[in-house]
Amino acid sequence: MRRVLYLVPLAAFLMLAAWFAIGLTRDPSKLPSALLDRPVPDFALPALAGSDVPALTSAALQGKVSLVNVFASWCVPCRAEHPILMRLARENGVPVYGISYKDKAADSLRFLRELGNPYAAIGHDESGRVGIEWGVYGVPETFVVDRAGRIRHKHVGPITPKDLQDRLLPLMAELAR
Repeated sequence: MRRVLYLVPLAAFLMLAAWFAIGLTRDPSKLPSALLDRPVPDFALPALAGSDVPALTSAALQGKVSLVNVFASWCVPCRAEHPILMRLARENGVPVYGISYKDKAADSLRFLRELGNPYAAIGHDESGRVGIEWGVYGVPETFVVDRAGRIRHKHVGPITPKDLQDRLLPLMAELAR
């Protein structure tokens, strides 16, 4: 009977190790989103105070394929992906919209002055309320929105050149047809 008692913790440990091993094989950038293929949440965010870029509303995302990027000045991966967003806005003619997430307006403005501004409009979501409605887990996150204002893709983490070429540009071209 004592030997059986020694096997219980061993069995529990092996089951827990198997659970974590399976979890390590999954792609962390593929988080579920209940909003895929659903309309963009209805929102109206204020503009960044001190910026000449217009505010962002859900109405601005109607009628054209667009990208919505959730960023913050304190986010290191946001800095890494920023040149890609600049190039996308400049070269591909895709409207890129920004949501400044849980950041002070002055810090977001400093971030954009330093790195450039790829955004056609920026909404300031200092409280994070609209981010929650979008299902944002953290920054950066990027959403592809179709002409009907439906979320068609959610990219978690910084956009890499490979992500842009292999997934985002083909999807946006397909949706633009």
